[in-house]
Amino acid sequence: MKSCFGIINLDEDESRMGELVINRSLASVPIAGRYRVIDFVLSNMANSGIEGIGIFTKNKSRSLINHLTNGRPWDLHRKKDGLRVFNFGDHDPVNDDVHNFMDNIEFIKQSRREYVLISPSYMVCNIDYNEVINQHIKSKNDITVVYKQIFDTDGEFIDCEVLNIDNENKVNSIGKNIGIRRGQLANISMEMYIMKTDIFINIVYSSIKSGMYRKIKQYISSNLDSLNVGAFEFNGYLACINSLKAYFDMNMDLLDKEVNKELFYDKNPIYTKAQDEAPTQYTKNSNVVNSIVANGSYIEGTLENCIVGRRVHIAEGTVIKNCIILQNTIIGPNANMNKVIANKGTIVKRDQSIIGTLDNPVTIQKAKAV
Repeated sequence: MKSCFGIINLDEDESRMGELVINRSLASVPIAGRYRVIDFVLSNMANSGIEGIGIFTKNKSRSLINHLTNGRPWDLHRKKDGLRVFNFGDHDPVNDDVHNFMDNIEFIKQSRREYVLISPSYMVCNIDYNEVINQHIKSKNDITVVYKQIFDTDGEFIDCEVLNIDNENKVNSIGKNIGIRRGQLANISMEMYIMKTDIFINIVYSSIKSGMYRKIKQYISSNLDSLNVGAFEFNGYLACINSLKAYFDMNMDLLDKEVNKELFYDKNPIYTKAQDEAPTQYTKNSNVVNSIVANGSYIEGTLENCIVGRRVHIAEGTVIKNCIILQNTIIGPNANMNKVIANKGTIVKRDQSIIGTLDNPVTIQKAKAV
């Protein structure tokens, strides 16, 4: 894949992510205790041999940039190519990404790669992009888009694009999943596109000149008659983190051994920024069942079906079930929590009871300084 340049386009709609994205971008939201959302697409690109990656993000990206460091965890700390972050655009990529690409078009030209791979961060999977580009070259498509066939999308992949594909594996039209396809198959677009660099640059120029398109995927969707757009089917595990419920469900999925093994171990590994911390301590009275607990924590209470981040203290007598506890959280004695997402630095006081539902997990936020 040395002939391919990677673009991670953080144009995701974060409006349904609630308190989790107040002080961070969706791409830097923690997953599985010690990973971040962006780790999956970054690792997929690095494992596929892509040596040059550009991340196009929003202005407020301190948490994300702190996590990325110099790209070393993904072997992207290089003088030439490597990892570059563009977070100084005037336009919000949710509504307009072509102007941000236009402002940095010289960087893309100077990559001297024949192909461009564009991907969001919130499509979580473990994919080998070499298979995608090989099919793309063989099919001689202008653009190849990756999709997964999902049965019964009622309640899942809401607002994701749905591809209508003909018998020749060509995309005829692109719609949106509004959650009414109960008992039906849907080809969910993973918003991953491979095309020649020249085609990508022409799309950016054409969008700017005409003023008709502000998004790359909007241009593709509106020009299916003139573009030869093919499809590549992905058959592995996929989650789209575009809401609090989707985020909660995806983390709970990781407690399934088969899902966890496929995402992290079956194919190529997923990398993240390492933290030098001591192992988690468990007291004699602690009871931990089917949970993922990151390093640096101190567990005195009961955990069942939980994801626990770094440096979390769970006091004696506390019972926590089906919860996601982010880093630096302190939970006092005899608390009771079920179906809760505790944001970074949250403090839960003694004897508190916080209960959510599967459809609406409760999110608790770090108290503001006064």
